[in-house]
Amino acid sequence: MKYHYSQTDTYSKRARKENYPARSIYKLQEINQKYKIIKTGDWVLDLGCAPGSWLVYLSRTVDYSGKVVGVDTNDLKIELPQNVFFIKEDIMKFETKDKFNVVVSDLAAHTTGVEFSDIENTLELCYRALEIAKKVLIIGGNFLCKVFEGEGTSDFFKEVKKSFEFTKRFKPKASRKQSREMYVIGIRFRE
Repeated sequence: MKYHYSQTDTYSKRARKENYPARSIYKLQEINQKYKIIKTGDWVLDLGCAPGSWLVYLSRTVDYSGKVVGVDTNDLKIELPQNVFFIKEDIMKFETKDKFNVVVSDLAAHTTGVEFSDIENTLELCYRALEIAKKVLIIGGNFLCKVFEGEGTSDFFKEVKKSFEFTKRFKPKASRKQSREMYVIGIRFRE
């Protein structure tokens, strides 16, 4: 089924044409155009950055006055821009003393086909992304995290709401209609 999508999907075709390794670029682009979470000069931490489409977009958005750090256990399918750094590491073990303006997470657990289990495993990654964000974000920083709608996602949203002045659930146009994928946005971190 994935093969079928990747060959016929408008966003997948567009990504190939524009030399991005994945269609997810257009999700981040739409979110940023609407909510302005990433700006020129920002330092951005990208959790679950492989194959690298978000890194390319982030690099261009923060420009050379900014910095992007990507973390993933998988290898990238891009050549790193000058202002991007890659750390091959499990985010469950990841630690840094650096501070960031923005933390983005497109993490998802390897799917098993058991919907409850897949949602639960991905939620565990979401909570870890939020934990990292609370440690590394500057006051006023922003957070973006992919979740799969299901049991427990409302509780995760409430947790994000506790730490940010503005929170929103958002499903970009580039997300497939049948997908339970959505993004939780936290703007202006307040500790």
